Amino acid sequence: MRFKGTTRRLMSWGVCGAALTAALATPAAQAAPGEGRGPGHRPAWTLTETGTDARFRGLAAVSNRTAWAAGSKGTVLRTTDGGRHWRDVAPPGAAEAALEFRDIEAFDARRAVVLAIGEGDASRVFRTDDGGTTWTESFRNTDARAFYDCITFFDSRHGVAMSDPVDGKFRILSTADGGRSWKVLPTAGMPDAQAGEAGFAAGGQCLVSSGSKDVWLATGGAATARVLHSADRGLTWTATDSTIPAGDPARGVFGLAFRDRTHGIAVGGDYRADQASPNAAAVTGDGGRSWQRSTTAPPAYRSGVAWVPHTRSTALAVGPTGTDVTTDGGRTWRTVDTGSYDTVDCTPVGGCWAAGEKGRIARQGQGLSFGSP
Repeated sequence: MRFKGTTRRLMSWGVCGAALTAALATPAAQAAPGEGRGPGHRPAWTLTETGTDARFRGLAAVSNRTAWAAGSKGTVLRTTDGGRHWRDVAPPGAAEAALEFRDIEAFDARRAVVLAIGEGDASRVFRTDDGGTTWTESFRNTDARAFYDCITFFDSRHGVAMSDPVDGKFRILSTADGGRSWKVLPTAGMPDAQAGEAGFAAGGQCLVSSGSKDVWLATGGAATARVLHSADRGLTWTATDSTIPAGDPARGVFGLAFRDRTHGIAVGGDYRADQASPNAAAVTGDGGRSWQRSTTAPPAYRSGVAWVPHTRSTALAVGPTGTDVTTDGGRTWRTVDTGSYDTVDCTPVGGCWAAGEKGRIARQGQGLSFGSP
């Protein structure tokens, strides 16, 4: 989707478990990031100083100390001290070329793969093995009809990236060497796209994976917002209608998260600030073969979603108007922060990060835990 500008765990950094229920029940949870509402008030997120006004839609949370963020103006940042300091480690020339980095996948503090989006050769993939000191451009799109939106990895070697439809079908790139080289997969196993259907490069979560072979693709812009699923690393796909409203180029499923190969959450809506986004979240318990709308959805458009590890039913959703938490697997949501974020990610051990406009990158608020074990 030509989504520009306007158009992924420590159990916590403090307490964990049932403490969240008490913490988020207070007015503190509603405070804007970095702004308490009085003594004892704590926001859900603690902003970090990034030194840039770039908008970050790509985020890779490696640990409570290490995270990567990818954004506008050819910006890629990395921290290894919990966000106290961020270093711009973008590929050389990325700023001058005004590359729009919208997704980043990091394996550790040194190895990462980043995706730049756009029409034609604006869509590119880079890989670093030394923490961003040097990068190798491993893919540059040469088809003017293609527009790459998102990238995901099954492990440190196998991954896929997706483009909006070309010749009526979504195009899938595949790598088996950690993103050092890529090939376009055949489209025989890909269902036909609907008229106007595409992906949203809004938070790096329009293409997500779980386990060694399962991958899901989120769509919008057409009559129906769909979720496509592949169980063989992108060779064959099935498509299922979601319950999130579409019927307009600005509406659909923007972000996906799967706790395992069966339990998933979809979020989205209408990204235009003056448009309502009812029924902006849905859940699946069968790997995406069917979707049910959340009984209490987030109050507005959401572009990012992440499961909180070491919990069975807690997840976070973020968007320009706030952060919502669910503790029942996505059936009901409630707002816990009113700051603007585009994407969210949690580390394997529990700490969560969020990123968005005006250089905003935040980590889990000190002493707060998102969810119960």
